[in-house]
Amino acid sequence: MTSRISHTTIDCEDAYALSNWWKKVLKYVDDPEDPNFPGHQECLILPKGEGPRLLFIEVPEGKSVKNRLHFDLRPTDRTRDEEFDRLLKLGAKYVADHRGIHGPGTGWIVLTDPEGNEFCILRSDAEVAAQTPSDQIGDGS
Repeated sequence: MTSRISHTTIDCEDAYALSNWWKKVLKYVDDPEDPNFPGHQECLILPKGEGPRLLFIEVPEGKSVKNRLHFDLRPTDRTRDEEFDRLLKLGAKYVADHRGIHGPGTGWIVLTDPEGNEFCILRSDAEVAAQTPSDQIGDGS
């Protein structure tokens, strides 16, 4: 027997607000059988197709240290830099820039969501496919 991951759970201060923010980032939707409303202590959001489900649960403790687990986002319809600009406009906060860490066209950008949870933006699949083999050494994104 094996197990599978049902969803990823994110502890937070305001489940409704944070789930709505991530819906905008990922183009996710509420569960049609259990929509989210202000004041809900648990808010589940779903991809429009295949993908991981995210559950936001309110907890009394605030975030106090760096996440041990985080999302690495890969843009689907724009470049890493265009996605960086879009997410800043949505309210993400800039943390660190690792673009070019392994040479031109490599690396990632670290941001936080409105509650301080870190996540990274990688290069899009199109950007990765367009790089030369010498650019791919040690990039990981």
